[in-house]
Amino acid sequence: MKKYDVVALGELLIDFTDNGPSSQGNPLYEANPGGAPCNVLAMLRKLGYEAAFVGKVGADGFGKQLSDVLKETGIATEGLRWDEYVHTTLAVVHTLPGGDRDFSFYRNPGADMMLTEEELPLDMIANCRIFHFGTLSMTHEGVRKATLKAIETAKANGALISFDPNLRPPLWDSLEAAAEQIHVGLGLCDILKIADNEIEFMTGETDFDKGAAILQERYPNIKILNVTAGADGSYSYSCGHRVFVPSFKLGGTIETTGAGDTFCASVLGFVLENGVENLSEGQLTEMLRFANAAAYLVTTRKGAIRSMPEKAAVEAILAEN
Repeated sequence: MKKYDVVALGELLIDFTDNGPSSQGNPLYEANPGGAPCNVLAMLRKLGYEAAFVGKVGADGFGKQLSDVLKETGIATEGLRWDEYVHTTLAVVHTLPGGDRDFSFYRNPGADMMLTEEELPLDMIANCRIFHFGTLSMTHEGVRKATLKAIETAKANGALISFDPNLRPPLWDSLEAAAEQIHVGLGLCDILKIADNEIEFMTGETDFDKGAAILQERYPNIKILNVTAGADGSYSYSCGHRVFVPSFKLGGTIETTGAGDTFCASVLGFVLENGVENLSEGQLTEMLRFANAAAYLVTTRKGAIRSMPEKAAVEAILAEN
């Protein structure tokens, strides 16, 4: 038995989310706690799983806010590190028509990219069933080395590896550098969640079936390959099956921040219960339906970590639809 169901490494930051104009006509922003890895962990906590975070924040007010939120959510913080010199990473989230987003980052540098190999809680990483990461911890050499060391440790101790590219072009020196590190992640993972724009970026294919086939041929290590297609729905390619489930279009969408992370966490919850081998088409359909419903619910609220739905709310959506 492992102490943690999922350990995630990466960015923990503040998402400044548009909250309308002030009485003087100036834009107001809400300081929402976020960062893809912790969004995933927050949803896993809602599903009843033990989760732990590895990453770095600044020794500033925002860092304290984020630490407090993790404790409030029940995410283990033994792997949280503090930087005395570099501030907590910030992101300004501009909501576009339809709920999609555009990001502006204050991260040159930001505390999340200052994590080093020496600061890794290797005992914690060795004590998990699934290790999850993305590419924001692959943008710079120091934190990249820490990420690869963490993956190596998790693998050596029998953990499944989960990867979400979470491509954010403004954070890379070049798109070629981004592609190179995404290739690294694809070659190391057992479970992949990849968005529609990311599979096109990596394969040149807008046809998801063709893109998935290319990735499966290049990376036979991937046991579950899930493609999220925004408002259209999601696809799963696993165990010789190809499954598509449409999204839940029930109205009330405000913004899509955290939707992909909610989907990812729901899939990891499914894997914790069912594994990654010999899955049936029916099981994969069940997995996508739950993940799509959870992702829909988070779009009806602002922010991510504090907006994750309860399991009962997801089940109610499924029962009604």
